Amino acid sequence: MGFLRALFLVAMVCTAAHAKDAPKEEGAKAEGPSAAGRGGSTHDVSKLGGKGDGKTDSTKAFSEAWTAACAGTGTQTIVIPKGDYLTGPLNFTGPCKGDIVFQLDGNLLGSTDLALFKSNWIEMMRLESLVISGKGKLDGQGAAVWSKNSCAKKYDCKILPNTLVLDFVNNGVVSGISLVNPKFFHMNLFRCKNITVKDVTITAPGDSPNTDGIHMGDSSKISIIDTVIGTGDDCISIGPGTQGVNISGVTCGPGHGISVGSLGRYKDEKDVTDVTVKNCVLKNSTNGVRIKSYEDAASVLTASKFTYENIKMEDAANPIIIDMKYCPNKICTANGNSKVTIKDITFKNITGTSSTPEAVSLLCSDKLPCTGVTMNDIKVEYSGKDNKTMAVCKNAKGTATGCLKELSCL
Repeated sequence: MGFLRALFLVAMVCTAAHAKDAPKEEGAKAEGPSAAGRGGSTHDVSKLGGKGDGKTDSTKAFSEAWTAACAGTGTQTIVIPKGDYLTGPLNFTGPCKGDIVFQLDGNLLGSTDLALFKSNWIEMMRLESLVISGKGKLDGQGAAVWSKNSCAKKYDCKILPNTLVLDFVNNGVVSGISLVNPKFFHMNLFRCKNITVKDVTITAPGDSPNTDGIHMGDSSKISIIDTVIGTGDDCISIGPGTQGVNISGVTCGPGHGISVGSLGRYKDEKDVTDVTVKNCVLKNSTNGVRIKSYEDAASVLTASKFTYENIKMEDAANPIIIDMKYCPNKICTANGNSKVTIKDITFKNITGTSSTPEAVSLLCSDKLPCTGVTMNDIKVEYSGKDNKTMAVCKNAKGTATGCLKELSCL
C-alpha cells in the first residue's frame, strides 16, 4: 500500500532527525566497498555466546560482536556460522573505524514477541562501507504476527518491524542471502547512496500483508540485479527523492509489481528521476511496471526519465500502468488537483501475456497530463478467451511505434 510506505518513510525521517548528522555525500566513495589488503579482525557470534539452536536468544552475542567490529580498523568481519540464531532487535549504528562485513552462513530468526521491538528488527545506520553476503537467511517469522497488522483497515495503524533497514549507508553490497516472511517490509533503504543488491532471494506468501520486497526513498545510485522476489505487496517500490536506480534481471511474482510511488501523499516530497528497469520477468503479479501518484497530491514534484526495456509479462495484471488517480482505502479526495508531473517515460520491447484485458493503462491527470511517453514494440496479449486485448490512454501524450494495434492508444 503506497500511503503506508510513505508513512514509513516519514517515520524513518523522524528517527534520523534524532540521530547524529548524516554522512556528507561529497565524502562518499565512488566505488563499492573494497576491503582488500586492509587487515582487520573476525568476530564469530557462536564464540561470543550465540546459540544456533533456534531457541536461545542470541541478541547479546550480536551486540558484543558489533561493538568490537565497529571499533576496529581495517576489515571487520562478523561471522554468523551455520545454525539458527534467534534474536530480538539488532541495532548496528556507526560511524565505524573500518569496513564492515557480515558473513551470513547461518540463519537469523526474528523474535515473534512484538513487545521487544520499538521499531525494526535489523537496523544498520551511518556506515560508509558495508558488505552483507553468504547463503544464509533472515527469517522474520512474520506469519506469527501478520494478524496484528491492521493497516488494511485504518490509516493510523501500528507499523510492524521491518526485517533489514539501511539508513544513511554509503557504498554497500547485499549479495547471496535470502529474506523470508518479514513482519512488514523485507528491506528498506533510506538516505542511502551507492548500494547494490545482487543474487538475493526474497520470499513471502502472496497474501501476506505489506511485505514489500525492497523499498527505497531519498536514495541514489541503487542497483538491484539478478534477484528473485515474491511478496504480498510491491516487489520493488521506489519512493520520493530517489534517483539513479538500475533494476536488471529481476523476477517478480507473486507481488504488486515494480512500482514508482506512491507519490504526493506528503508535503515536501522530492523528485524521482533516472530509473531504468531492464531484462525483468513479472509472473502472476497484480501489476507489472507501475507509476502511481495521489490525485490530491500534497507535494509538487516530478517523476521523469524512466526507461522500461526488455520486460516479459507472464499473466501479469495491469502489465503497464500509470495511475495518477491512486487512492487506496478511499483516504484521499478525488478532485483531480494533481501536483505531480510525469514525463519522459519510455516503454520498449515489453512482451508476453496479461491476466486482464487492459494490457496498457495510462491514466493521467487532465490538469497535468503525462508527456513524452514513448511506447515501442509493446506486444502483450490478454490470456483470457472472452475479451480482446485493449489499452486505455487518458491525458497521455507521446508516440507509439511497432506495438500491437490494440495497444497503440497514444
